[in-house]
Amino acid sequence: MDQPIGLYLHIPFCERKCTYCDFNSYSGLNDLIPTYTAALVREVELWGSSGQYTVKTVFFGGGTPSELPLQQLEAILAAVSASFTLLPGAEISLEANPGTVDRGYLEGLLRLGVNRLSLGVQSFDDAELAALTRIHSADEARRAYEDARSAGFRRINLDLIYGLAHQGIERWVANIEEALRLAPEHLSLYALSVEPGTVLFKQVRSGRAPGPDADLQAEMYEYTVSAMDAAGFHRYEVSNWARQDEECRHNLVYWHNEPYLGVGCGAHSYFQGRRFNVVNPPRQYVAAMRDAHPGDPWAMPQLENIGFIDESTRLAETLMLGLRLDEGVRLDALERDFPEVMPHYAETFKRFEGLGLLQRQGHVLKLSQRGVLLSNEVFEEILVPNR
Repeated sequence: MDQPIGLYLHIPFCERKCTYCDFNSYSGLNDLIPTYTAALVREVELWGSSGQYTVKTVFFGGGTPSELPLQQLEAILAAVSASFTLLPGAEISLEANPGTVDRGYLEGLLRLGVNRLSLGVQSFDDAELAALTRIHSADEARRAYEDARSAGFRRINLDLIYGLAHQGIERWVANIEEALRLAPEHLSLYALSVEPGTVLFKQVRSGRAPGPDADLQAEMYEYTVSAMDAAGFHRYEVSNWARQDEECRHNLVYWHNEPYLGVGCGAHSYFQGRRFNVVNPPRQYVAAMRDAHPGDPWAMPQLENIGFIDESTRLAETLMLGLRLDEGVRLDALERDFPEVMPHYAETFKRFEGLGLLQRQGHVLKLSQRGVLLSNEVFEEILVPNR
């Protein structure tokens, strides 16, 4: 039997495209929702017809998945259930934005089988939300959380961003305190980054907006580590904290470098030893799915950049992803699975241990606390060892 996979479903629609966002998302295309849903259902069905696959996690990401009416989500989940074998107790997550959900909608999600909700709060400060061009207010974020609890959700994540322009440490402290008062099971806390192609990138490059202060972001992160630990949250990944046994199981599929299948425009996959992606433009995706027919799945017209992953690349990715986790990577397991490639990393590991960025505990290799702050330097070197 094949290893169970994670299934990612991309929903590209947004009411407004945020200035910092580099995801494959679009505003002004909601008229495409019915035909896009039909295309997504078609892609799910075609993958299901190409083999018998077992799914252990399902994740609706975007974009804003909560832009979809319940009827459309029901059709997608029905196709997933008919096309794949869902493991009992499979985690089914959906990203939602405050301002796009109410209690009735959230109750409907639960009835459809969604059992984990991720709310894109980003900030509990109205001025910061305006600077981020979010569509909701702080009060709407609080209301969305309370509605989710009242509807019956028992697993909720909140996303927050730190290191914004003009956001001092005291405002970030207030955001963390507000989030902890709500008592979610999971928190994803990300440093603002300026990504090429975004409105924010153009603003920073032209001098119309300041870029993030790396030193201040590091101070905010160190405060966050301390505050979350005191509140009983476990940092299991560089930017993710959870209460006991409340880690996002779908994201752990990625960080453990396990197979996952992404469907929908712009979705990426690591499946059957290949990495590939779906075309980005939603209308192109819809047109491609109209031309798709059962048969060789690798000939489906929506797929591009299909390539096998060699052992050297697979090890580099396994190291880079695994070191993001607090559990680190097991060197004995990697030496067993990659006997030809692992020796190439001996000097790299030794050097970063000497710099205090990596630490070895028996057979486990982990980022040190300082290494977490400088993790990009470690990962860049791991991707090209001994260059």
